[in-house]
Amino acid sequence: MKAFAALYRDLDRTTATSHKRAALIEYFGRAAPADLAWALWLLSGGKLARIANQRELRDWIAEESGVPAWLVEECYEQVGDLAETLNLLLADPAAPAPERPLHAWIEQTLAPVAGSEPERRREAVLSGWRELPPEQRFVFNKLLTGALRVGVSQRLVQQALAQWSGVDIALIAQRMLGAWAPSPGFVAGLVSAQPQRGDREQPYPFFLASPLEQPPEALGEPAQWLLEWKWDGIRLQLIRRRGDIALWSRGEERLDGRFPEIEAAAQRLARDCVLDGELLAWRDGEPAPLPFAALQTRIQRRKPGPKTLAEAPARMLAYDLLELDGEDWRERPLHERRAALAAVVGELSDPRIALSPQLQAADWDQAAARREGSRERGVEGLMLKRIDSPYRVGRRRGDWWKWKIDPLNIDAVLIYAQAGHGRRSSLYTDYTFGLWHEGELVPVAKAYSGLDDAEILELDRWIRANTLERFGPVRAVTPMHVFELGFEAVNRSSRHKSGIAVRFPRILRWRRDKPAAEADMLEALKSLAR
Repeated sequence: MKAFAALYRDLDRTTATSHKRAALIEYFGRAAPADLAWALWLLSGGKLARIANQRELRDWIAEESGVPAWLVEECYEQVGDLAETLNLLLADPAAPAPERPLHAWIEQTLAPVAGSEPERRREAVLSGWRELPPEQRFVFNKLLTGALRVGVSQRLVQQALAQWSGVDIALIAQRMLGAWAPSPGFVAGLVSAQPQRGDREQPYPFFLASPLEQPPEALGEPAQWLLEWKWDGIRLQLIRRRGDIALWSRGEERLDGRFPEIEAAAQRLARDCVLDGELLAWRDGEPAPLPFAALQTRIQRRKPGPKTLAEAPARMLAYDLLELDGEDWRERPLHERRAALAAVVGELSDPRIALSPQLQAADWDQAAARREGSRERGVEGLMLKRIDSPYRVGRRRGDWWKWKIDPLNIDAVLIYAQAGHGRRSSLYTDYTFGLWHEGELVPVAKAYSGLDDAEILELDRWIRANTLERFGPVRAVTPMHVFELGFEAVNRSSRHKSGIAVRFPRILRWRRDKPAAEADMLEALKSLAR
């Protein structure tokens, strides 16, 4: 645990990517295989099975520290991070126990008691609190609360692994896709230069587009680019190998069984292949896809029934070919991949797997004119892809751009606030906004981004001084401040009190010039709903 706690400290103390990468490489070089496996799993977003809920942890710390429960709550309110609060309330061990590695704490102390009776779980937690020195105890608490956020992306972990092992990052990223169990054997295969048994069974890492933040004219002539609609669906990789079908989402989740119509169409493909594309809810004969909310009704249904299949039939629009007849095509230029994709999909002749149409534009003005009609088509704008580009890994700028339409916007009133996470755990940065309806403010959106550091600090001070009520970690505040919110789309929703759900809300600006009474009405937002 000592080495992993030191790594966590080093990662947490810097914002420089190069320093974080260097710290990871140093740790990889000296960690025991079992510790390295768990470190990779945790840093890549893995969480342990819950050992205790927050209420239990607060009750146990009150008993162990002798601090009254009300004072524990006040301390947590001030600190903002439960793991840190627990650590600060405990005295240092009189005589630290012998060093135990990370994997031993997880495999021998925590994992065996997950889901067991409270007393067993309590004793496991107390053993860590009593034995570990403060730096290690803090990381132990992070494992308990599931909040091991330290500013390290999975991509950075993979970069460090590639540099340390000498294995190509694309292969490492592919081997880390999907569910995997942290073990020395997995790590050995992950960083092996030799082909592994599962290499050809895994999907490929997705290539992600970057937002276009410059005039498109800076990209050169439109003829150098392939233009497509930016669809608002689920990014999907369809794999057909030796007659077996697998569907993978960009979130590294297998969707087999959830979209049987896509799997049935894939069985009719004449050749083995791996297709990259967009999964949409789309009824036959309709000119545009259904809103994303319609697709959401199917995501968690592992065996959709006839009614679900009829209300939200699925379609895949393919826009890239990653593998054909067992051969990796990712290094071939896009125009070559696109031509082969058109042949594969065209031979199938099934609307359930169709080719994403290529758009024609003589110049960028014409492309911009097509983009302006995006919202009426149920799309988010245009995709611009360099015709000679390979299929890369992750978000590599320069070859794929998303040229999205300007967001819809409303002026809403701040009505609730909650502390953030990670570095913002001591600040109120999670906001809920409302619109007027029949003389009351109705919650319509939550937003977490869009303010600069100075505005966050100013608003945090104001929230603390203007709290009307508290509901656990949430504060209701004086309805006074108006913010302009941006979002991509509006959909009707029976799950929300407002009857409306907005897509990707974020703060565009603080409307200091506008009183709360002049914020928008709920009816104005409803009028934008599809």
